[in-house]
Amino acid sequence: MQAERSSGADDLTGRLAAYMVASRDRVLPDDVLRDAKHRILDSVAAIVSGSALRPGVMAIRFIRSQGGVPEASVLASDIRTSAINAALVNGMLAHADESDDFEPITKAHPGSSVVPAALAMAEKDHRPGSEMIRAVALGYDVGCRFLLALGPDHVRGTHRGAEAYGAAMGAMAAAASLARLDDRGMRHAISYGAQQVSGLWSWVEDHDHIEKAFDFSGMGARNGVTAAVFVQAGFTGVHDVLGGRHNLLQALSAQPMPEAMVADLGSRYFITESCIKTFTVGFPNQSPLDALLKLRREHDLSPATVDRIVVRLPEDAIGIVGRSPMPDVNCPYLIATALVDGAVSFANSHSREHMDEPRIRSVMERVTVIGDPKLNDPAAPRGGIVEVLLKDGRTVSRHTRFPPGAKENPLDTEAVNAKARDLMGPVLGAERTEAAIRQFNELEGVGDVGELVRSVLAA
Repeated sequence: MQAERSSGADDLTGRLAAYMVASRDRVLPDDVLRDAKHRILDSVAAIVSGSALRPGVMAIRFIRSQGGVPEASVLASDIRTSAINAALVNGMLAHADESDDFEPITKAHPGSSVVPAALAMAEKDHRPGSEMIRAVALGYDVGCRFLLALGPDHVRGTHRGAEAYGAAMGAMAAAASLARLDDRGMRHAISYGAQQVSGLWSWVEDHDHIEKAFDFSGMGARNGVTAAVFVQAGFTGVHDVLGGRHNLLQALSAQPMPEAMVADLGSRYFITESCIKTFTVGFPNQSPLDALLKLRREHDLSPATVDRIVVRLPEDAIGIVGRSPMPDVNCPYLIATALVDGAVSFANSHSREHMDEPRIRSVMERVTVIGDPKLNDPAAPRGGIVEVLLKDGRTVSRHTRFPPGAKENPLDTEAVNAKARDLMGPVLGAERTEAAIRQFNELEGVGDVGELVRSVLAA
């Protein structure tokens, strides 16, 4: 039978499955370990803060009505439910806002699906922090490589949601690692993950960030954990879903690059390449906000001195942030807020009331967002240029190629802690927030992730 073939076969699925098994015990380089802990804390902070936002409130209310075997916690709540349900809700909480991380090559948001899936499985199966860290690093690697194998621009060019595609396979990998599946089980988990890959680019029409939270993160986290739990329960599946007949890659891409699924595994870690956001807004806005705020300080800019502002972005960013109805994605609103307030606070980045203030509207009318082909730079895919035309006739400009938090301009541990403190403090309070930050900074020494979650992150 097909499923009984040797697990040591050199087909693509077998090679990936073998790496996934081995990664469970692979010692991560020190810099990868540090960066992984940064991304895990950053994602946990996004989950906690998202619990107080409308998408999070609705997701928590929904799952409370669903019951479920008490295996894993919904963060910042008193709910314990099945690992599948917990992954779904924590995933939606992680992207209820725009505070989660971003991978610039694939333009995916790996942390908001991989970390919720890993938290659910680690709590369910009482795994140590060291194992969770390695599972999360694996999830980033598999999810991002899957998009490279398909071609992320091809996926989006055919009206599909690349973020959701990467989320499903990344969450599957993290969950399957924590399930401690063998080679054969990994093959089957990959197949169940593959069957659940879905998503449309129609999320750009979402006005409320609710479906977007599901599309980017909740759906993928749920599907990934489902795949792992199925196999744990004894479900069998297809032996070679990546390279066999009617395989995943040929089904989803006109020009698949199968070797990208396994290229540089063990030497290139995508978790070191994702960007931790400085501003809690859509990622294409990070560079222009950095540029505008620096110009504001350098030239003492104010609404009274500014005639017009031109924001230049890569062409593919315009349809996302040019005139989004969501305040935390809308570039003219965020630029206007930065000019008027001198900062973009968590509260104002989500406030439709602030967006409707006459002083903000007045500046928004003076902001033009342009797609500039010169910024379609694979080496800096989310750079931005801000040109400010002053009322005295002068023009000042700034080009930010890499915003703070990018791998080329990384945040140190204290900066990551400070962001987590700002996001979690209003929900958990200062004492529990500091305890959570301390324990996630030392996650490799935690004996049971579930105990950590229940002690400082659950209500």
